[in-house]
Amino acid sequence: MSSVEFFSLQRQHAELYAALASAGARVIQRGHFILGAELEQFEHDFAAYCGTKHAVGVGNGLEALALILRALGVGPGDEVIVPGHTFIATWLAAEQVGASVVAVDVDPGTYNIDAIKAEAAITPRTRAIIVVHLYGQPANMSALAQMAGSRRIAIVEDAAQAHGATYDGRRVGSLGTAAAFSFYPTKNLGALGDGGAITTDDDAIAGSVRALRNYGSTVKYRHDELGGNSRLDELQASYLNVKLAVLDAKNESRRSIASRYSTAFSGTEGLGLPAVAECAGPVWHLYVVRHRRRDQLQEELHRSGIRTMIHYPMPPHRQRAYAGTTLSKLHLPHTEQAAEQVLSLPMWPELTDAEVDKVISAVLSAAKILGECPAEV
Repeated sequence: MSSVEFFSLQRQHAELYAALASAGARVIQRGHFILGAELEQFEHDFAAYCGTKHAVGVGNGLEALALILRALGVGPGDEVIVPGHTFIATWLAAEQVGASVVAVDVDPGTYNIDAIKAEAAITPRTRAIIVVHLYGQPANMSALAQMAGSRRIAIVEDAAQAHGATYDGRRVGSLGTAAAFSFYPTKNLGALGDGGAITTDDDAIAGSVRALRNYGSTVKYRHDELGGNSRLDELQASYLNVKLAVLDAKNESRRSIASRYSTAFSGTEGLGLPAVAECAGPVWHLYVVRHRRRDQLQEELHRSGIRTMIHYPMPPHRQRAYAGTTLSKLHLPHTEQAAEQVLSLPMWPELTDAEVDKVISAVLSAAKILGECPAEV
């Protein structure tokens, strides 16, 4: 029985192999591997794509978030509000700059940060809110921007899963004070290794990140601040230049698959489907369903040859890393429910129509079986 993989980088890269190989060869022949022409081109094009004045390539998505916070002057004594349901990197960025993490629950439909709960968590020490556009679904930016703007709190977009998504006609990355992107290989825009970027219209933030990513230096051997080493290298930038050119087409394929899923699954007993805000244009990094018997659903799909994943089975506040802290005592009901019930189905642009049909058939069959079988006691 042939299986439907959760994701296939091999199939994606086979389609782009000639262009990727040519890009890599160009870098090797040029012999300039750090902070060169390929990165300059990517930064220029990615800023234009996002609709921002600046894009700065960095080492990965976590460092993009942490560098933004450093550029904003966030540090010990400050608080950073984060959503409960997210990959732990969102929280770690605040930890890395010495700020206090303030976690709030998420909207049960989109799993993005609940703007009302975020506003209730604001204190005089709040310096920033990290807004995650989870699964490629833009968060409620209008409510968040209005709430934060009147208080001069920075809105930092964690757009690691949302390359190309739009909110009210504008691309993510241009909706807050600054935004962090990851180019981990399986992202909508993925490198062939680690990589990240920040986007912003703020000259000071962009200038600070450019220095901080390069040992605190903008002029060789002159170091104006205590920086680090977090540079998007020329090889990865060259690959991203190739992939950026086809990003919109790939995202459109994701939308088509998501539409087929949503239409087929509509009204299926026990199966919760993704919610999409009216003004949001998601890019479906993940297609995530919800079921009270998630683990059994996953097992049934595995038997049918459908590979799935769980994003995320344990929220950050339940991780051992936070054991013994006040965060470990939090009760975030929607976050905790998501951890118990969400399941990510195959969602990648190179899926064939036949594979999508197979996923749909298997999900409908599994949902029917679970509906007919009593739950385990």
